[in-house]
Amino acid sequence: MRENGKYVVGLMSGTSLDGIDAGLVKISEGDSFQVEPIQFTSIPYTQEMKEKILQLCDPESSRLEDISNMNMLLGELFADAALAVINDAGMNSEDILLISSHGQTIYHQPDTVQLAGHHVASTLQIGDISVIAERTGITTVGDFRTRDVAVGGQGAPLVPYADYLLFNENKFGRVLVNIGGISNLTILPKGCTEEDVLAYDTGPGNMIIDAFTTWATNGKQSYDRDGILASKGSVHEEWLSKLLEHPYFSLEPPKSTGRELFGKEYAKKLWAEADTFLMTDNDKIASVTDLTAKTIAQEIEKFVAQSDIQEVLISGGGRYNSTLMSRIQYYLPDHVALKGTEEYGMPSDAKEAIVFALLGYQCFNKKPNNLPSATGAKKSVVMGKIAW
Repeated sequence: MRENGKYVVGLMSGTSLDGIDAGLVKISEGDSFQVEPIQFTSIPYTQEMKEKILQLCDPESSRLEDISNMNMLLGELFADAALAVINDAGMNSEDILLISSHGQTIYHQPDTVQLAGHHVASTLQIGDISVIAERTGITTVGDFRTRDVAVGGQGAPLVPYADYLLFNENKFGRVLVNIGGISNLTILPKGCTEEDVLAYDTGPGNMIIDAFTTWATNGKQSYDRDGILASKGSVHEEWLSKLLEHPYFSLEPPKSTGRELFGKEYAKKLWAEADTFLMTDNDKIASVTDLTAKTIAQEIEKFVAQSDIQEVLISGGGRYNSTLMSRIQYYLPDHVALKGTEEYGMPSDAKEAIVFALLGYQCFNKKPNNLPSATGAKKSVVMGKIAW
């Protein structure tokens, strides 16, 4: 017997800064938990907006006034995105139980630093939920990560909670991989419990590839569409081996990372470094594409035997980069199938927005929605704040 479902809008804006993803879903609870995608709408940022947000992520260029202003402006844009997906679905605001917004991360410092004699970890997402609630007339949930950080967690990754609810399989193990600006994975061993789930950021996703593509094309392309540029280049194995020595890749999970470590400054360093190896621009793109592929695959391979991994399900923008997908498959054992989450009814580009709809729904119902085994938190908590 299944109760009538509730309609929830999830909003996501990630490290790639492509724009705002809005996913409208129907959530039903009964014998099992079901999330049914209804409508997906993506609203790209203008180049000016993308540059403004990037400035806020850079300690050298961010200003308190700009952060405060952008917090409110993004609230307006998130509200527009929510209303757009509702309208595209042929529905009204009155049909929607709530909106759940991830916000836009501009700073993430999960490891403690000393401040005024105290040890402090922090994370900051902007896009004010009060503005969203006011503009849409719909109760809005947001600011999830801070509660997990407050109990000793990394505040990331948060997607594994939904991965466990929706993709756990008793017959074999699965790995869920999301390739956005940063890549993260969720390990679901065969027949696992919440305590068995392991998840963490593997390192770069599209962020460095996008930066290299922008520079190689003099700004004509902001990403390597279908991996075509990478397919025309050759991987420089010596340089790739050097890149794989980055300290992050040898850290034990739980761990998370972001633009602070693998952002524009790091990409600039690599671009200049690649010139010393006399590579073509396409060789550079092919090499950093392989960096993403290999860092994902080598983490998955650690769990293939012990967790009976037979499927790897990919979501995020990287799902549409054919060269990246083929290189991940190349590095995986032959018996492990590589698929997009859309094969299980979860649109690859909409997954994170859909996940945050679920996280917001659980917050609204006062149910814990973090996964301590993934974030390193000391306990399960209800993440999220509510603007009624």
